[in-house]
Amino acid sequence: MELVLHCVALPLRHVFTIAHGSTAVHRAVIVELRQDGVSGFGEAGESVYYGATVEGMLESLQRVRGLVESARCDDPAQLWTIFQPALAHDAFALCALDCAAHDLWGKLRGQPVWKLWGLSLERLPCSDYTIGIDTIERMVMKLREFPGWPVYKVKLGTPDDLAIVRELRRHTDAIFRVDANCAWEPAQTIDNAAALAQLGVELIEQPLPPELDEAMRDVTARSALPIVADESCRFESDVDRCLGLFDGVNVKLVKCGGLTPARRMLARARKLGLRTMVGCMTESSVGISAAAQLLPMVDYADLDGALLLAQDIATGVRLQYGRFHFPEQNGCGIVRASRSW
Repeated sequence: MELVLHCVALPLRHVFTIAHGSTAVHRAVIVELRQDGVSGFGEAGESVYYGATVEGMLESLQRVRGLVESARCDDPAQLWTIFQPALAHDAFALCALDCAAHDLWGKLRGQPVWKLWGLSLERLPCSDYTIGIDTIERMVMKLREFPGWPVYKVKLGTPDDLAIVRELRRHTDAIFRVDANCAWEPAQTIDNAAALAQLGVELIEQPLPPELDEAMRDVTARSALPIVADESCRFESDVDRCLGLFDGVNVKLVKCGGLTPARRMLARARKLGLRTMVGCMTESSVGISAAAQLLPMVDYADLDGALLLAQDIATGVRLQYGRFHFPEQNGCGIVRASRSW
């Protein structure tokens, strides 16, 4: 294989704010793997919270260039076991490499990745559309920009959290999910859950910081709503640890290191009786199309990252009014939209 690295900086539709901070531009590394005249693509974006930078990912990937270019893309899962020891410190870089290998693998074999895994697209969950923290008026405006969705995800972690949800509820009958990104206290979570359950909220994501395991156990037992782990579920070993602490887990490719471990994590979570979600950061259709291959394995989907961009850089799995439309292309279905990267 040939390894080609691209850097992209893409403005967002709006400044995107969560409890961890704000982002105006999506900076990411796109990994391109070429073999036999075919290209596969994978993506990983920067994250202040996880300490991932474009510069750091490029350095990590350059360090494994020889290892990558001496291999052939016959089995992405086997390649992951080869690359992982050298990239154990950088799950984001490993994710971009693993997703590119899966896209290439499917294209070389003339099949979508989901089909090569033996999955079916007959019953897929709808994705939410995410409304980042802002003034209440601007959050209502963001909802109105994307009307008619069956589910909206509302980012919280402000002094006005309940007022935000109450006002948004005035403008739609859709299901809500809320994500506090570790910003709440235990008692606050229990109180908020009771109030939010009356406002048509389906679940709460990661209300407490990941180090508060014992408090989380008590909160989940007393919560009026299911609670799903995000920051508390990064790697494969975290799935078993989340049992008893959460009702479900949100698996994100960049957190765990790509499609290979994400698929195992979701299978393990379902075996344990945990609810499953596949999520995303702000990502282009490169990253979203990779994550979408996992949709038949999950109960909930949060794959709207490309819609947060002012302009996408690729085509692939498309999201419209919460429903997924898979392309005819093989692999993860990714086609670059521009020669500028």
